[in-house]
Amino acid sequence: MQLKIGIPRGMFYYDYFLLWKEFFNNLGAEVIISPRTNKAILNRGIHACVDEACLPVKIFHGHVDYLKGKVDYIFIPKIISLYKREYCCPKHLGLPDMVRYSLDGLPEIIDTEVNLIKSNGSLKKSVLKTGRYFTNNSRKILKAFDKAYNQFEEYRKLMRQGIIPINSVGFLDTFHFNITEKKEFYKRKILILGHSYNVYDEYTNMNLVRKLNMRNIKVITTEMIDDEIARHYASKLPKRMFWTHGQRIVGGAFHLIDTKSIDGIVYVSAFGCGLDSVLMDLVERKARENHVPYTLLTIDEHTGEAGMNTRIEAFIDMLEWRDKNETNFSTHG
Repeated sequence: MQLKIGIPRGMFYYDYFLLWKEFFNNLGAEVIISPRTNKAILNRGIHACVDEACLPVKIFHGHVDYLKGKVDYIFIPKIISLYKREYCCPKHLGLPDMVRYSLDGLPEIIDTEVNLIKSNGSLKKSVLKTGRYFTNNSRKILKAFDKAYNQFEEYRKLMRQGIIPINSVGFLDTFHFNITEKKEFYKRKILILGHSYNVYDEYTNMNLVRKLNMRNIKVITTEMIDDEIARHYASKLPKRMFWTHGQRIVGGAFHLIDTKSIDGIVYVSAFGCGLDSVLMDLVERKARENHVPYTLLTIDEHTGEAGMNTRIEAFIDMLEWRDKNETNFSTHG
């Protein structure tokens, strides 16, 4: 009988789902994904999760609760470190345990530990541990992962070419890239900054990307920036950035600001995010120094769409006003 493994559509889903899906499919498992985030999913998460958790973690709990009773396993890796001498956010480290003790009646959770803090050598061990839920053939497991990783690299290349998941049909879910993004000339380019689960979850950010596209604005994200470039710019900070996603967010933003590749920045942050409290301050200072318009959208389960729309429209109107009316006179004095 074909085993079913559930993957919640939240948190690291937007970074690594394609890798996981292809890996499990190559081992003969059927992958079941929770639906796109909606009000019902959010309500499930709010009722299951502790009040102090951030919005993305609550949403993740809702996705896990949806999969309950539909699969044999749920895959929630404990991702501690993805690069040498760097860490992920604490909520990623504790996610499997949070879910396990918040929800009753769950199937077995595959909580493989991914910890590359010292070297990449431990990755092989993590892959084998995960694959043995489906086969004891180590060679087959490693071959399945290598094949999946090659497809994952193709996906990352497309991201760097400017492909945004929500502007394509079947993106991630089926690995068929039927791009629907308009090829027309965009009037402006705006960087949407933040963690991938805030930037690409349309329910979380209330269709921010689509709303900007409808105003003839090209959306840029830091996933479009090569990792080495982002790391180079992040290395210019006075102190080393030891958060992996901080490297991408800050380094990518600094690169786009220095190269004058964007007309403005919209930072999407979940209320109470400890990492963002540092990252968004670094980006805002850099933006102000280079006269790049910047605005912050803070989201939680109480955020209303009308208020978000007002903030977005005001930001766009300000950009248009600058183009028409701003002079080169100094504001000093």
